[in-house]
Amino acid sequence: MNIDALLMSTGVVTLAEMGDKTQLLAFLLAAKFKKPVPIILGILIATILNHGLAGALGSWITTLLRPEVLRWVLGISFIGMAIWTLIPDKLDDDENHLGIKSGVFLTTLIAFFLAEIGDKTQIATVALAAHYTSPITVVIGTTIGMMLADVPAVFLGNAFAKKLPLRLIHSIAAMIFALMGLVILLKIDRWFS
Repeated sequence: MNIDALLMSTGVVTLAEMGDKTQLLAFLLAAKFKKPVPIILGILIATILNHGLAGALGSWITTLLRPEVLRWVLGISFIGMAIWTLIPDKLDDDENHLGIKSGVFLTTLIAFFLAEIGDKTQIATVALAAHYTSPITVVIGTTIGMMLADVPAVFLGNAFAKKLPLRLIHSIAAMIFALMGLVILLKIDRWFS
């Protein structure tokens, strides 16, 4: 197992998820249903499915692009992720409605899977899987990161969110994404090998 891929994936996604719309969704689901176990299981399964697909896509992309083109795509993607991380998320009205008529687990699974499509943590999973060429390790790391950010949200609710220094957390995540992008673009990682 690539420990660097695991630690980077976990850390970056944990930070990027703070204040993200899926974390806001976790707050909303917890307030609405007050049943943490099925909510947490729904988040876990939705994340594994969603990030599993993202990891596979990231791995597949490496087979399509020449290494030099991939380096530029990944470098620019990480810098783009840095900028996107600084933009605060909010729930869209249709996600906020949660009109699904099913159990708590299924509602959470569907809502989280759909909310995560095209989300910054899913895009980060694609880029990380392509960069580290270890998609399973990356998916494990990003899933752990999602759970580290979202499980406390389920238990502690909005009171927890209001006490977090989200601007600082987003700035740190953005800095990490930007540094990764620069390292890739400038081939700095070869200097440390």
